[in-house]
Amino acid sequence: MLIVLSIGGSILAKDLDPERFREYADVLKKLAQDHKILIVTGGGVAARHYINTARQLGANESVCDFIGIDVTRLNAQLLIAALGNAAYPEPPCTYREAEFALVSGKIVVMGGVIPGQTTDAVSAILAEYLNANLLVIATSVDGVYSEDPNENPDAIKFHTMTPEELINVVMRTEMKAGSKSPVDLLAAKIIQRSGMKTIILDGSKSENIANVILQENVKSEPVDGVSIGTRIIC
Repeated sequence: MLIVLSIGGSILAKDLDPERFREYADVLKKLAQDHKILIVTGGGVAARHYINTARQLGANESVCDFIGIDVTRLNAQLLIAALGNAAYPEPPCTYREAEFALVSGKIVVMGGVIPGQTTDAVSAILAEYLNANLLVIATSVDGVYSEDPNENPDAIKFHTMTPEELINVVMRTEMKAGSKSPVDLLAAKIIQRSGMKTIILDGSKSENIANVILQENVKSEPVDGVSIGTRIIC
């Protein structure tokens, strides 16, 4: 399978712990033995700090977007370093560069691409562009809920949902100030138009990513009780 994996910066680059990068790299190298893997890394806390400082200095939102993109690419370079020879040596800066890098047979790691797109949107567009078999979005929550579970503890988790249902949930969540949507609206729209098989899961533990891909590959039951997150059925 060709798998596009979006890993949030708050998951991968939390505290910039080198052991965390090594842990994810080990999992990705094992997955790459059976699959083609392309990863899009987020910016996380570091990106937010840089962007907030830039805003206070008077930078406009496009400039802030470029700053955020630079941070996502720094996180990509750290993961590339952890992957060593298993990785393509440079983060691609465009979708076409990513396609070219994939021909190398190496694990490809990249960050953001253009202003106005989150890394979730980048991963969705990339999956569509490359006709990937699976898009996996690793977030800090274990799937998609009817409401923001941080705001409403009675929010219901979806184990499966349609792209239209995902869009509705994202729109409701994004309309509330301070709420955090599992994916952004553009990513949800791209998933809808492409019909891309997508799983949104808790990526705080690297083995969750490995387990969900194994389950998808062999159509097995959850491994060791790990939730598969939310599967988008197109």
